Amino acid sequence: MSNNFQYEFNDVAIVSIEACDAPIVVSSTAIDEALAPFLQRVGAESGLLQKLAGIEERRQWPEDISFIEASALAGEKAIAAAGIDPARIGMITNTSVCRDRLEPSSAVSVHDRLGLSPHCINFDMSNACLGFVNAMHMAGTLIEAGQIEYALIVDGEGTREIQQNTINRLLDENSTMADLFSNFASLTLGSGSAAMVLGRHSDNPGSHRLGRGEFRAATEHHDLCVGSLESMRTDTKALLAAGTQLGKVCWDKADSDDWGDMDRYIIHQVSRVHTAAMVEILGIDHTRVPLTFPTYGNIGPAAVPFTLAKETASLNAGDRVLCVGVGSGLNAAFLEISW
Repeated sequence: MSNNFQYEFNDVAIVSIEACDAPIVVSSTAIDEALAPFLQRVGAESGLLQKLAGIEERRQWPEDISFIEASALAGEKAIAAAGIDPARIGMITNTSVCRDRLEPSSAVSVHDRLGLSPHCINFDMSNACLGFVNAMHMAGTLIEAGQIEYALIVDGEGTREIQQNTINRLLDENSTMADLFSNFASLTLGSGSAAMVLGRHSDNPGSHRLGRGEFRAATEHHDLCVGSLESMRTDTKALLAAGTQLGKVCWDKADSDDWGDMDRYIIHQVSRVHTAAMVEILGIDHTRVPLTFPTYGNIGPAAVPFTLAKETASLNAGDRVLCVGVGSGLNAAFLEISW
Protein backbone atom coordinates (compact mmCIF):
# COMPACT_ATOMS: atom_id res chain seq x y z
CA MET A 1 0.00 0.00 0.00
CA SER A 2 1.37 3.42 -0.95
CA ASN A 3 2.00 6.08 1.67
CA ASN A 4 -1.02 8.33 1.11
CA PHE A 5 0.25 10.72 3.78
CA GLN A 6 2.94 11.92 1.35
CA TYR A 7 2.33 12.96 -2.24
CA GLU A 8 3.86 15.01 -5.02
CA PHE A 9 2.45 16.63 -8.15
CA ASN A 10 4.23 16.77 -11.49
CA ASP A 11 2.09 19.15 -13.55
CA VAL A 12 -0.45 20.91 -11.32
CA ALA A 13 -0.46 24.62 -10.62
CA ILE A 14 -2.40 27.55 -9.19
CA VAL A 15 -3.69 29.49 -12.18
CA SER A 16 -5.34 32.18 -10.05
CA ILE A 17 -6.11 32.92 -6.41
CA GLU A 18 -8.38 35.67 -5.13
CA ALA A 19 -9.77 36.92 -1.82
CA CYS A 20 -12.81 39.02 -0.97
CA ASP A 21 -12.92 41.23 2.13
CA ALA A 22 -16.16 41.35 4.08
CA PRO A 23 -16.89 45.09 4.24
CA ILE A 24 -18.08 45.63 7.83
CA VAL A 25 -15.27 46.11 10.35
CA VAL A 26 -15.95 44.93 13.91
CA SER A 27 -13.25 45.97 16.37
CA SER A 28 -12.30 44.01 19.48
CA THR A 29 -13.06 47.20 21.39
CA ALA A 30 -16.65 47.05 20.14
CA ILE A 31 -16.96 43.45 21.37
CA ASP A 32 -15.53 44.49 24.74
CA GLU A 33 -18.16 47.22 24.95
CA ALA A 34 -20.93 44.74 24.14
CA LEU A 35 -19.63 42.40 26.85
CA ALA A 36 -19.06 45.16 29.43
CA PRO A 37 -21.83 44.04 31.85
CA PHE A 38 -20.50 40.47 31.82
CA LEU A 39 -16.85 41.51 32.21
CA GLN A 40 -17.71 43.75 35.13
CA ARG A 41 -19.82 41.07 36.82
CA VAL A 42 -17.11 38.37 36.68
CA GLY A 43 -14.24 40.77 37.36
CA ALA A 44 -12.54 40.27 34.01
CA GLU A 45 -10.54 43.00 32.35
CA SER A 46 -11.39 44.26 28.89
CA GLY A 47 -8.95 43.94 26.00
CA LEU A 48 -8.39 40.19 26.26
CA LEU A 49 -9.00 39.66 22.53
CA GLN A 50 -6.15 42.01 21.71
CA LYS A 51 -3.85 41.02 24.57
CA LEU A 52 -4.21 37.25 24.26
CA ALA A 53 -5.15 36.69 20.63
CA GLY A 54 -3.58 39.77 19.03
CA ILE A 55 -6.80 40.43 17.13
CA GLU A 56 -7.64 44.10 16.78
CA GLU A 57 -10.61 43.67 14.46
CA ARG A 58 -12.43 41.25 12.24
CA ARG A 59 -14.97 41.59 9.41
CA GLN A 60 -18.62 40.77 8.84
CA TRP A 61 -20.75 40.52 5.72
CA PRO A 62 -23.92 42.60 5.33
CA GLU A 63 -27.03 40.63 6.26
CA ASP A 64 -27.97 40.19 2.59
CA ILE A 65 -24.68 38.41 1.74
CA SER A 66 -24.97 34.69 2.52
CA PHE A 67 -22.09 32.25 2.91
CA ILE A 68 -22.91 30.95 -0.56
CA GLU A 69 -22.90 34.43 -2.07
CA ALA A 70 -19.54 35.15 -0.42
CA SER A 71 -18.10 31.98 -1.99
CA ALA A 72 -19.55 32.90 -5.39
CA LEU A 73 -18.06 36.41 -5.25
CA ALA A 74 -14.58 34.97 -4.73
CA GLY A 75 -15.15 32.29 -7.38
CA GLU A 76 -16.18 34.89 -9.93
CA LYS A 77 -12.99 36.87 -9.26
CA ALA A 78 -10.82 33.76 -9.55
CA ILE A 79 -12.33 32.70 -12.88
CA ALA A 80 -11.87 36.20 -14.29
CA ALA A 81 -8.27 36.32 -13.09
CA ALA A 82 -7.55 32.91 -14.61
CA GLY A 83 -8.81 34.13 -17.98
CA ILE A 84 -10.35 30.79 -18.90
CA ASP A 85 -13.70 29.77 -20.29
CA PRO A 86 -15.81 28.62 -17.29
CA ALA A 87 -16.97 25.67 -19.41
CA ARG A 88 -13.49 24.18 -19.03
CA ILE A 89 -13.83 23.88 -15.25
CA GLY A 90 -14.40 20.21 -14.50
CA MET A 91 -14.81 20.40 -10.73
CA ILE A 92 -16.00 22.91 -8.15
CA THR A 93 -15.91 22.29 -4.42
CA ASN A 94 -16.99 24.54 -1.59
CA THR A 95 -14.92 24.01 1.56
CA SER A 96 -16.77 26.43 3.87
CA VAL A 97 -17.37 25.52 7.48
CA CYS A 98 -20.30 27.95 7.52
CA ARG A 99 -23.43 26.74 5.77
CA ASP A 100 -27.09 27.71 5.66
CA ARG A 101 -28.45 24.17 5.28
CA LEU A 102 -27.66 20.49 5.50
CA GLU A 103 -28.69 19.76 1.92
CA PRO A 104 -28.24 20.28 -0.92
CA SER A 105 -24.57 21.20 -0.93
CA SER A 106 -23.47 24.82 -1.01
CA ALA A 107 -21.47 23.97 -4.13
CA VAL A 108 -24.61 23.43 -6.21
CA SER A 109 -25.70 27.02 -5.59
CA VAL A 110 -22.25 28.42 -6.39
CA HIS A 111 -22.16 26.23 -9.51
CA ASP A 112 -25.48 27.73 -10.62
CA ARG A 113 -24.52 31.33 -9.78
CA LEU A 114 -21.29 31.06 -11.77
CA GLY A 115 -22.95 29.40 -14.75
CA LEU A 116 -20.68 26.37 -14.75
CA SER A 117 -21.30 23.53 -17.17
CA PRO A 118 -23.48 20.45 -16.52
CA HIS A 119 -20.40 18.21 -16.74
CA CYS A 120 -18.65 20.10 -13.89
CA ILE A 121 -18.50 17.85 -10.81
CA ASN A 122 -19.76 19.78 -7.78
CA PHE A 123 -19.73 18.95 -4.09
CA ASP A 124 -18.82 20.30 -0.65
CA MET A 125 -15.68 19.25 1.17
CA SER A 126 -15.70 19.83 4.92
CA ASN A 127 -12.76 19.28 7.24
CA ALA A 128 -12.80 22.18 9.70
CA CYS A 129 -10.04 24.71 8.95
CA LEU A 130 -8.13 22.25 6.76
CA GLY A 131 -10.81 21.86 4.08
CA PHE A 132 -9.31 24.17 1.48
CA VAL A 133 -5.85 22.55 1.61
CA ASN A 134 -7.51 19.10 1.37
CA ALA A 135 -9.42 20.31 -1.69
CA MET A 136 -6.17 21.44 -3.34
CA HIS A 137 -4.85 17.91 -2.83
CA MET A 138 -7.98 16.29 -4.31
CA ALA A 139 -8.26 18.71 -7.23
CA GLY A 140 -4.59 18.25 -8.07
CA THR A 141 -5.02 14.48 -8.05
CA LEU A 142 -7.94 14.68 -10.52
CA ILE A 143 -6.00 17.05 -12.79
CA GLU A 144 -2.90 14.83 -12.69
CA ALA A 145 -5.06 11.79 -13.52
CA GLY A 146 -6.40 13.57 -16.62
CA GLN A 147 -10.00 13.46 -15.41
CA ILE A 148 -10.47 17.24 -15.36
CA GLU A 149 -8.75 20.21 -16.98
CA TYR A 150 -9.43 22.88 -14.34
CA ALA A 151 -10.76 22.90 -10.80
CA LEU A 152 -12.33 25.74 -8.84
CA ILE A 153 -12.16 25.76 -5.03
CA VAL A 154 -14.25 28.31 -3.13
CA ASP A 155 -14.78 29.17 0.51
CA GLY A 156 -17.02 31.76 2.18
CA GLU A 157 -17.15 32.26 5.94
CA GLY A 158 -19.30 34.54 8.10
CA THR A 159 -19.30 35.23 11.84
CA ARG A 160 -22.28 37.49 12.50
CA GLU A 161 -24.52 34.76 13.92
CA ILE A 162 -22.05 32.84 16.06
CA GLN A 163 -20.52 35.96 17.59
CA GLN A 164 -23.89 37.50 18.47
CA ASN A 165 -25.01 34.17 19.95
CA THR A 166 -21.81 34.04 22.01
CA ILE A 167 -22.25 37.59 23.28
CA ASN A 168 -25.87 36.88 24.21
CA ARG A 169 -24.85 33.71 26.04
CA LEU A 170 -22.16 35.50 28.05
CA LEU A 171 -24.54 38.30 28.97
CA ASP A 172 -26.79 35.76 30.68
CA GLU A 173 -26.67 36.31 34.45
CA ASN A 174 -25.59 32.71 35.04
CA SER A 175 -22.49 32.83 32.81
CA THR A 176 -19.07 32.52 34.42
CA MET A 177 -15.41 33.17 33.65
CA ALA A 178 -15.17 29.52 32.59
CA ASP A 179 -17.80 30.22 29.94
CA LEU A 180 -15.69 33.09 28.61
CA PHE A 181 -12.66 30.84 28.11
CA SER A 182 -14.62 27.97 26.57
CA ASN A 183 -16.28 30.42 24.13
CA PHE A 184 -13.24 32.66 23.62
CA ALA A 185 -12.30 31.22 20.22
CA SER A 186 -15.67 32.11 18.70
CA LEU A 187 -14.94 35.80 19.40
CA THR A 188 -11.71 35.58 17.37
CA LEU A 189 -13.44 34.42 14.19
CA GLY A 190 -13.57 36.60 11.10
CA SER A 191 -15.52 36.74 7.85
CA GLY A 192 -14.19 36.64 4.30
CA SER A 193 -13.97 34.47 1.21
CA ALA A 194 -11.34 33.07 -1.11
CA ALA A 195 -11.17 31.06 -4.32
CA MET A 196 -8.54 29.32 -6.41
CA VAL A 197 -8.40 27.95 -9.95
CA LEU A 198 -6.06 24.99 -10.44
CA GLY A 199 -4.92 23.60 -13.78
CA ARG A 200 -1.94 22.08 -15.54
CA HIS A 201 1.27 24.02 -15.19
CA SER A 202 2.29 23.09 -18.73
CA ASP A 203 -0.90 24.63 -20.16
CA ASN A 204 -0.81 27.86 -18.16
CA PRO A 205 2.32 30.04 -18.51
CA GLY A 206 2.97 32.02 -15.36
CA SER A 207 1.06 29.60 -13.14
CA HIS A 208 2.45 28.50 -9.77
CA ARG A 209 3.35 24.84 -9.50
CA LEU A 210 2.17 22.63 -6.64
CA GLY A 211 4.89 20.34 -5.33
CA ARG A 212 5.11 18.02 -2.36
CA GLY A 213 2.49 17.55 0.30
CA GLU A 214 2.36 15.91 3.70
CA PHE A 215 -0.64 14.90 5.82
CA ARG A 216 -1.05 13.64 9.39
CA ALA A 217 -4.04 12.90 11.63
CA ALA A 218 -4.42 12.82 15.42
CA THR A 219 -8.13 12.17 15.72
CA GLU A 220 -7.90 11.25 19.39
CA HIS A 221 -8.19 15.02 19.86
CA HIS A 222 -11.50 15.32 18.00
CA ASP A 223 -13.35 16.71 21.04
CA LEU A 224 -11.05 19.68 21.76
CA CYS A 225 -12.93 22.07 19.47
CA VAL A 226 -16.56 21.48 18.55
CA GLY A 227 -18.55 24.17 16.82
CA SER A 228 -21.72 25.16 15.00
CA LEU A 229 -23.32 28.45 14.03
CA GLU A 230 -24.92 28.43 17.48
CA SER A 231 -21.69 28.11 19.48
CA MET A 232 -18.12 26.87 19.49
CA ARG A 233 -16.68 25.13 22.55
CA THR A 234 -12.89 25.01 22.67
CA ASP A 235 -10.27 23.77 25.11
CA THR A 236 -7.89 26.47 23.94
CA LYS A 237 -4.81 25.36 25.88
CA ALA A 238 -5.10 21.68 24.97
CA LEU A 239 -5.90 22.50 21.34
CA LEU A 240 -2.82 24.71 21.05
CA ALA A 241 -0.56 22.03 22.52
CA ALA A 242 -1.97 19.17 20.43
CA GLY A 243 -2.15 21.20 17.22
CA THR A 244 1.42 22.45 17.33
CA GLN A 245 2.68 18.99 18.27
CA LEU A 246 0.86 17.47 15.30
CA GLY A 247 2.38 20.15 13.08
CA LYS A 248 5.80 19.20 14.41
CA VAL A 249 5.18 15.50 13.65
CA CYS A 250 4.12 16.39 10.11
CA TRP A 251 7.19 18.59 9.71
CA ASP A 252 9.65 16.03 11.05
CA LYS A 253 8.34 13.24 8.82
CA ALA A 254 8.78 15.40 5.72
CA ASP A 255 12.03 16.79 4.32
CA SER A 256 12.10 19.54 6.93
CA ASP A 257 15.71 20.46 6.16
CA ASP A 258 14.57 21.54 2.69
CA TRP A 259 11.37 23.16 3.94
CA GLY A 260 13.30 25.11 6.59
CA ASP A 261 14.37 27.76 4.08
CA MET A 262 11.16 28.68 2.26
CA ASP A 263 10.62 32.25 1.10
CA ARG A 264 7.16 32.37 2.66
CA TYR A 265 5.17 30.29 5.16
CA ILE A 266 1.40 30.65 4.83
CA ILE A 267 0.24 29.42 8.23
CA HIS A 268 -3.41 28.99 9.13
CA GLN A 269 -4.30 32.22 10.92
CA VAL A 270 -5.69 31.62 14.42
CA SER A 271 -4.08 34.05 16.85
CA ARG A 272 -0.80 35.58 17.97
CA VAL A 273 -0.22 32.79 20.49
CA HIS A 274 -0.90 30.02 17.95
CA THR A 275 1.32 31.59 15.29
CA ALA A 276 4.21 32.17 17.69
CA ALA A 277 3.95 28.59 18.97
CA MET A 278 3.95 27.13 15.45
CA VAL A 279 6.89 29.30 14.37
CA GLU A 280 8.84 28.22 17.44
CA ILE A 281 8.14 24.49 17.23
CA LEU A 282 9.00 24.37 13.50
CA GLY A 283 12.05 26.59 13.96
CA ILE A 284 11.20 28.88 11.02
CA ASP A 285 11.90 32.57 10.44
CA HIS A 286 8.95 34.59 11.77
CA THR A 287 9.69 37.40 9.30
CA ARG A 288 8.66 35.03 6.49
CA VAL A 289 5.22 34.42 8.02
CA PRO A 290 2.68 37.00 6.79
CA LEU A 291 -0.16 37.76 9.20
CA THR A 292 -3.80 38.46 8.49
CA PHE A 293 -5.36 37.54 11.85
CA PRO A 294 -4.71 40.95 13.52
CA THR A 295 -7.17 42.71 11.21
CA TYR A 296 -9.24 39.84 9.78
CA GLY A 297 -9.40 37.31 12.63
CA ASN A 298 -9.53 33.56 12.06
CA ILE A 299 -11.41 33.02 8.78
CA GLY A 300 -11.49 29.24 9.14
CA PRO A 301 -10.58 27.22 6.03
CA ALA A 302 -10.50 30.44 3.99
CA ALA A 303 -7.55 31.70 6.08
CA VAL A 304 -4.74 29.96 4.15
CA PRO A 305 -5.91 30.94 0.62
CA PHE A 306 -7.01 34.39 1.87
CA THR A 307 -3.55 35.07 3.33
CA LEU A 308 -1.83 33.70 0.23
CA ALA A 309 -3.97 35.90 -2.01
CA LYS A 310 -3.02 38.96 0.05
CA GLU A 311 0.64 38.03 -0.31
CA THR A 312 0.79 37.50 -4.09
CA ALA A 313 1.90 41.05 -4.89
CA SER A 314 5.08 40.55 -2.85
CA LEU A 315 5.97 37.12 -4.28
CA ASN A 316 8.43 36.76 -7.14
CA ALA A 317 8.80 34.04 -9.74
CA GLY A 318 10.81 31.21 -8.25
CA ASP A 319 9.88 31.94 -4.63
CA ARG A 320 9.08 28.88 -2.59
CA VAL A 321 5.95 28.94 -0.46
CA LEU A 322 4.77 26.42 2.14
CA CYS A 323 1.12 26.26 3.17
CA VAL A 324 0.75 25.03 6.76
CA GLY A 325 -2.73 24.02 7.85
CA VAL A 326 -4.05 22.53 11.08
CA GLY A 327 -7.74 21.89 11.61
CA SER A 328 -9.95 20.71 14.44
CA GLY A 329 -10.20 16.98 14.47
CA LEU A 330 -7.13 17.08 14.59
CA ASN A 331 -5.59 17.03 11.12
CA ALA A 332 -2.54 18.75 9.68
CA ALA A 333 -1.36 19.25 6.10
CA PHE A 334 1.59 20.96 4.48
CA LEU A 335 1.71 21.78 0.75
CA GLU A 336 4.60 23.31 -1.17
CA ILE A 337 4.17 25.85 -3.98
CA SER A 338 6.85 27.06 -6.42
CA TRP A 339 5.84 30.58 -7.32
